[in-house]
Amino acid sequence: MFTILTDAAANTSFTFANYLANMTFGSALAILGAFLAVGLAGWGSAKAVGMVGQAAAGVITEDPSVAGKAIILQALPATQGLYGFVVAFLVMLKGGALDGSIFSLSLEQGMFFLIACLPIAFVGYFSAIHQAKVASAGVQMISKQKDKFGTALTSAALVETYALFSLLVSALLVLLYK
Repeated sequence: MFTILTDAAANTSFTFANYLANMTFGSALAILGAFLAVGLAGWGSAKAVGMVGQAAAGVITEDPSVAGKAIILQALPATQGLYGFVVAFLVMLKGGALDGSIFSLSLEQGMFFLIACLPIAFVGYFSAIHQAKVASAGVQMISKQKDKFGTALTSAALVETYALFSLLVSALLVLLYK
């Protein structure tokens, strides 16, 4: 039988079905928040990295000397997915899911964690897409003017600022919750 959690107090193993049967609605809301944080931010990052990769592939085909710079620009929007993962991890850690106990939260606690995850979920998704557009334009720029890499990198990094703000807001909300 597949065992995922152990109740430390009773030293009883729980199956996944037993875990779901004992989960509170608050716990489900917190898990939904963690899912949204990692899911939306990760989805935006995956889509964004692909968008820049498409632009880079065309440019690298014509001028392989820009490959390293293009790949750096392609990697930039991947960070939003990482930010979402960090917030999801913090929710699971703060909610008690990683210490071997049943993840059991009140409705208010679960709602708080869900709301705390929303900044990185939505800003992470949209900033990754917009960063991809700026980075794709940067790839085109360095294909024509190789000395403009700093400008292309700075322009794309400025979009990252808002993802960082949302990471800070989400992470601080989760960490400051008592």
